[in-house]
Amino acid sequence: MTTVQDIVDISDLSLAVSAKSPAALSADALVVGVEAPGKTVNLGPAANSKLSRTLSELAELAGASGAADSVTVVPAPSNVSARLVAFTGLGKANLDDAAAHAEALRQAAGAAVRQLAGKATSVVVALPTTSVAEVQAVAEGLGMGAFSYTAQKVQTLDKQSTPVASATVCVAKDLAKRSQVAVERAAHVVKAVRTARTLVDLSPDTANPEFVADYATAAAKGSKVKVTVLAEKELARGNFGGLLGVGRGSVNGPRLVKLEWAPAKAKRHVSFVGKGITFDSGGLSLKPPASMMTMKSDMAGAAAVLATVIAAAELKLPVAVTGWLCLAENLPSATATRPGDVLSMHSGHTVEVLNTDAEGRLVLADGLWAAGQEDPDLLVDIATLTGAQMVALGTRTAAVMGDEPARDMVAEAASAVGEATWTMPLPEHLRASLNSNVADIKNMGDKHGGMLVAGLFLREFVPEVKGNRVPWAHVDIAGPSFNEGSPWGYTPKEGTGFGVRTLLNVAEN
Repeated sequence: MTTVQDIVDISDLSLAVSAKSPAALSADALVVGVEAPGKTVNLGPAANSKLSRTLSELAELAGASGAADSVTVVPAPSNVSARLVAFTGLGKANLDDAAAHAEALRQAAGAAVRQLAGKATSVVVALPTTSVAEVQAVAEGLGMGAFSYTAQKVQTLDKQSTPVASATVCVAKDLAKRSQVAVERAAHVVKAVRTARTLVDLSPDTANPEFVADYATAAAKGSKVKVTVLAEKELARGNFGGLLGVGRGSVNGPRLVKLEWAPAKAKRHVSFVGKGITFDSGGLSLKPPASMMTMKSDMAGAAAVLATVIAAAELKLPVAVTGWLCLAENLPSATATRPGDVLSMHSGHTVEVLNTDAEGRLVLADGLWAAGQEDPDLLVDIATLTGAQMVALGTRTAAVMGDEPARDMVAEAASAVGEATWTMPLPEHLRASLNSNVADIKNMGDKHGGMLVAGLFLREFVPEVKGNRVPWAHVDIAGPSFNEGSPWGYTPKEGTGFGVRTLLNVAEN
């Protein structure tokens, strides 16, 4: 049986930096970049004409490609201390775009260590980095690419390909000292992403609302993060009708978890609200069986928020960061919410539930209102909210909606760390489709533009404080939070941890 402690103790990749020649460093494998479209090896700060020429010739003989996600592994030549050389494609990144170039390096590093699993446990990495930001990107790619989910494997664990456990990033001498700090920061980011991935990957019979709440408490132990957990009785006293209404069909009751990182001299406060449906059957509006197979992932928003707050504390960010995890299990039963029921929300609104499979917005509504009462400088919710998001933007790009300044800031923060988002509008003409004859609002509106309608519903639960509405952005991560296809770059199969790096960047900036 998987326990909370199993997840708290999740191992991380050991990361280091070195200004020494990569050829002289001992490791199982040396990772070098190949420029697209040719076979030229780019060693960046480790450039040595003789070594570069030798490796370029070897890359051509091996048929190595510069294409993104292309990795070719061959025995190392005699002038390299490592046993193997891994040629990883750098793709066609625009070198004039610093964020795009950093992401190309992140992807190349991640692809290399992912495909070296079972072949190497230690690597030396010589990629073309020219700044501290690029060194950090490489370190992040290494840590995310080396992730391996093992929490619930027992009989087959010894057959698992052993992931890379340690990596040394080669840097120019003038970057070495500053790069050490960047790599240390990257280690915290990687730990947060890995934690979010693992929580999503856990089976829903393990990671129910109570388990996730217990994990939050355990993860914060020893830190200065304060954790408050509201169970059914407390939720009933607070009139959290959205959480209670969604969760009442399950024997595993709902939870609202509040995590607070509040450094003494913080001058700004950002609040994150995460959808945490630990399993979504659709409730009485039952999903088709095939659509339920990935619904353990419906808590990816809450997982991202949880990991972000813990990382903010570990990084000692000088800003107050509050996370709200809206946790419930959406199941059909004799006690489940019915289509046509009216829920009384924490905000005082009443909501007519027409489709119990539109449940994420109900739990978020309670979380947004609670978070907004504290009048944060910025309020961001993140959720696997709508299938319409994937129809509009595919499986790798999240949608960002909300107040334009807040929306644009979140999208820019995402772009800076290599997470793909696209800003979307909240058309006022769609709001009327949420009007109800029997309640203040209904949870379903026009089926066309369903992603936008869901955003309009959430907007109703962003409160005004002191006469001003709290600045708010909504991030729909239905597609990029869970990878049903083959691994790519630093992205594994299943939980991706998408959103963690964006939220951390929002808090830092």
